[in-house]
Amino acid sequence: MSRLTLGNVIKVTLVVLFFYFIVLLVLMIGIRRKNPKVILEGAIYVALFIAAFSIPRDSALSTAAAFIGLGAMAVSAVRSYMLRDLWLHRRDRGRRQHDVTVQQGAPNSPMPAYQPTPAMAPVVPATDDLSSALAWVASLARQSKNQLPADAYVTVLETCQTLDAVIDAETRQPSGDARFEYELAAVVREYLPAVLRGYLAIPPSMVGNRQPNGRTPNEELVEQLQLLSGQADALHANRHSHTSAELTNTGNFLRERFGHHQRGGFDFGVE
Repeated sequence: MSRLTLGNVIKVTLVVLFFYFIVLLVLMIGIRRKNPKVILEGAIYVALFIAAFSIPRDSALSTAAAFIGLGAMAVSAVRSYMLRDLWLHRRDRGRRQHDVTVQQGAPNSPMPAYQPTPAMAPVVPATDDLSSALAWVASLARQSKNQLPADAYVTVLETCQTLDAVIDAETRQPSGDARFEYELAAVVREYLPAVLRGYLAIPPSMVGNRQPNGRTPNEELVEQLQLLSGQADALHANRHSHTSAELTNTGNFLRERFGHHQRGGFDFGVE
């Protein structure tokens, strides 16, 4: 698997020729891929660069400002390399001819282009322990780190951490809410594994190709993971709001049961 393609060579050449504008690269990557997090990160680098070099040279802060500006350029360059999966696409030489045949044979087929085989799509462990199922998802993401876009990999791990906190709270004190338990199990057992397996089943050389709907598999993956991340956050907030409500109910009971006895001494509930 290689990134040595004519398109990538042209992109890198342009970056070298216009190196003084490297601070804009992360922002341009985010805009091109419609990734809000990358856009925000790139905008911060650009803002720091502009603010640093807007300070007059005769100012006492000019030296510090110069270092900040150069630092913004350096960090932008490093982050651009870390986000290379979003703008320097891989090419799988061994599958190149096969991919062309698939594209010609099924030009209007939806993503993914072909169905995964059992070897490519392992089954989530059939166990009642949600923690084990979630650990399996995190393990699959780590094993496939080089195949996943950088932001997608981070999103998967963050989502797993959020869901793990929810599962831990449910283990310590079950909510007893059947709907909540169903939604949690569905995200952990079905939705998150299905998104990862569907993306990993696509040949690496095709993840940057646009589908009939105008979107690339990379863009689909990022959007679907963001939706699942939002659902994980909603489950987390719902679980802890339920815990807070239980604590409030307990407090109301204690105030009603014992609050009016505080001035008159202790009352142990014995008539």
